[in-house]
Amino acid sequence: MRFLNLKSTPPKKGAKSAHRRPSVKPLWRRPPVIAAVGLLIVAGVSGAGFAVWQSGWIQRTAQDAKWRLIAGSAHLGFSVNEIFVEGRDETDRDSLRAALRLKRGAPILAFDPVSAKRRVEGLPWVRSVSIERQLPDVVHVRIVERRPLALWQRKGTFALIDTEGEIIPIKKLDRFNRLVVLVGDGAPKHATRLLDMLANEPSLALRVTAAVRVSGRRWNIHLDNRITVRLPEVSALDAWRQLAVLEKKHGLLERDLIGVDLRIPDRVVLRRSPNGESGAKKTEKDT
Repeated sequence: MRFLNLKSTPPKKGAKSAHRRPSVKPLWRRPPVIAAVGLLIVAGVSGAGFAVWQSGWIQRTAQDAKWRLIAGSAHLGFSVNEIFVEGRDETDRDSLRAALRLKRGAPILAFDPVSAKRRVEGLPWVRSVSIERQLPDVVHVRIVERRPLALWQRKGTFALIDTEGEIIPIKKLDRFNRLVVLVGDGAPKHATRLLDMLANEPSLALRVTAAVRVSGRRWNIHLDNRITVRLPEVSALDAWRQLAVLEKKHGLLERDLIGVDLRIPDRVVLRRSPNGESGAKKTEKDT
């Protein structure tokens, strides 16, 4: 039995090695393994990040930092010192203050103009509003209020109507009892156009106490709660002007009348009071 000498002897200078052992890379340095490990790390980090995000920790930390910064800004002068309000006539001061949710000295950066705008526009008299933060310490509120136009009588109750034909949701109407009373379905929608037309003859317009919408097509106008003027569906303004001319020339409305019918072109039908002279002409039934 022969034993091989495993002790290597260095090759002579200039001589080529007859046999070279191949180099072997460690398993962990091979590209597929590196890629797999990298994916595992990324997945692990992503999974941990998602878990942290899901827990709300990041959001809570960011929110805490944000509010600490806002609270600190108040000490640097960024706090509410003045609230300027334009256009407030009917809007109640306390209701406006409650809707704004503002207090003097509060951090102005904590004030949310968008949410405040939504709340203020919910107040009865507010048509629209713009709210601005003017740093460092001013909040500017510009209000456009609704303009009361008439009272709408429906089912025995009254509601205040604005110039857009919408109801102003208030309960105390005593101070508006001099406004024209509207009667009839759909009357508020056409009220602005009607009152603008009546205003073409100011002396007559001042005597109007009520207007009744008939069949959704035309108006009966009540003067001084005494005389009913039936306007036509078409050319109502011309008929109204004709009545003004008759009043100026003949004092028509000073007579003992209860009705003036202007629905027939070029003709005026008068209806006298039952206590007046005989021979009165009756008007047609409203249609």
